[in-house]
Amino acid sequence: MRIGVNVPNFGPGTGPAVLRRWARTVEALGYDLLMISDHVVVTPDVAEQYPAPFYEPFTTLSWLAGVTDRIRLGTSVLIVPYRHPLLMARMAANLNRFSGGRLVLGVGTGWARQEFDALGVPFERRGRLTDEHLAAMRAAWADEDDYRAGPIPIWVGGNGEAGLRRAVRLGEAYHPLRTTLPWLRDAAQRLKGVAGELGRPAPALTPRIVLRLTGTPVTGPERRAGEGTIGQIVEDLEELRALGADTVVLDPFDGDPAETLHPATAWHALAAVADHWNLDQHDRPA
Repeated sequence: MRIGVNVPNFGPGTGPAVLRRWARTVEALGYDLLMISDHVVVTPDVAEQYPAPFYEPFTTLSWLAGVTDRIRLGTSVLIVPYRHPLLMARMAANLNRFSGGRLVLGVGTGWARQEFDALGVPFERRGRLTDEHLAAMRAAWADEDDYRAGPIPIWVGGNGEAGLRRAVRLGEAYHPLRTTLPWLRDAAQRLKGVAGELGRPAPALTPRIVLRLTGTPVTGPERRAGEGTIGQIVEDLEELRALGADTVVLDPFDGDPAETLHPATAWHALAAVADHWNLDQHDRPA
């Protein structure tokens, strides 16, 4: 099982120099994957969770590809209905080629109704548009020499049934976000059940979990995976490996924009996980 990190590409403390340091820190600690989020217009509903500035993911990942050597680079998640599918296909193919085949494309349908309105995209059709756009992108990658850049892994985000079924239908990894371990146990079983129902192989499980390191144990049924003492976090990772997770992405941002002004707190937590999990042993490719 490989371990990645979701890096904040937004907020008052974020800029090119900080993003470069994030990337170099995460790569130096031995993590396998660096992911960033996607929004195009910072409408009020977006700003409540992800305040400006918000750096566009394809541009930002291209920048980070040039300041890293090994780490994979991805989106968690690219909001598929926001862009023309052929534009996304070309940008993804170009980025994958420039980075030496390091791109992972996490995708989702989106949730910010005001942002959809600002972009002139019908919110009610976001699920259907996602399916149509993904089909067009995959066709472009398969049929057009100009779009080809080797296989690009797609991770299908979303915590609802629609996202899970989309992952099974496409035969791509399922990428749920920031949930509890009981929820993830159930999701692993539901993946197998839906795959059997549709007569398809069960896709890989690639969850994004929180990373919130505490000095004392966090208890109770609402405890999210990745939340608690370093012992609890390592136990969560061990359980996810036992569930068959292919990759787990740690998300150290916990909702307060001021966190982006003090990234060293997150780097400390990531260093602790790297030390206790022993990334060199568990996660480095052969």
